[in-house]
Amino acid sequence: MKPKTVLVTGGTTRLGRALAEDLRARGWRVLTTSHRADAGADILADFADPLGPARAYAACLRLLDGQPPDALVNNAALFVGADETLTAVNVEAPKKLTMLMAGRETGRGAVVNVLDTRVLGVAAGASLSPYAATKAALLAYTRTSAALFAETLRVNAVAPGPVLAPTDVHEKAGETLLGRPTPADVAQGVAYLLEAAATTGAVLPIDGGQHLLA
Repeated sequence: MKPKTVLVTGGTTRLGRALAEDLRARGWRVLTTSHRADAGADILADFADPLGPARAYAACLRLLDGQPPDALVNNAALFVGADETLTAVNVEAPKKLTMLMAGRETGRGAVVNVLDTRVLGVAAGASLSPYAATKAALLAYTRTSAALFAETLRVNAVAPGPVLAPTDVHEKAGETLLGRPTPADVAQGVAYLLEAAATTGAVLPIDGGQHLLA
C-alpha cells in the first residue's frame, strides 16, 4: 500500500518541522510549504498573496501525480504584522486550502488546524491580540467547516500552549497545571486527529491545562 500523504504548511521550521518529522516517522509521506526559498520545503508558498493557497495546492497535486493529499495540517502562521497580512496567512489561507481539500472526489480527507490555547477556556473572554484574534477566527471555521464538509473531510484542531516562544515576540508563557508541553506532545495530538475516523469538529488542548487557568 502507498503511504498516506499529508501537506504540512510551514513545515520546515519550529513546530511545523516537529510535526512533519513526527508524521514521517509514523510512515506518512509529508510535503511541506515555506515562504522562504532557502528553507528546503517541497513547495514555495506565499500565503499573504490571495492566490498563494491555490498555487500551493496545485503544486501539491503535481507532486502527487494529480491526486489530492490524504490530509492537511494548517500550521503556517504569522505572530506579528499588519492586521490584513495576519488575517491572510492565519485565517484565509487555511480556509482556502480546506475548501480545496473538500473538493476531493474519492475518500474522506482529514484537516488539522493549529490554533493557540489563548482562544480557549476562561482566557478566551479577555481582550485578544491581533494574532490571537486570527486563531479565534480559525477556531470558529474549524467547527463550521467540519459540519459543512463532512461528506469529504474531517476537520479538527489542536490548541498548543507555550511550546516554542516566537523569536520576534516577548511575552510571558503563563502558568500551566502540568508543565509546559513539548513539540512532541503537539505532534502526538496532530497524529491522533489525522487518524481518528469518528472525530470531527474537535479541538484538542495541548497546553498542560493552561486553558483552565484565569
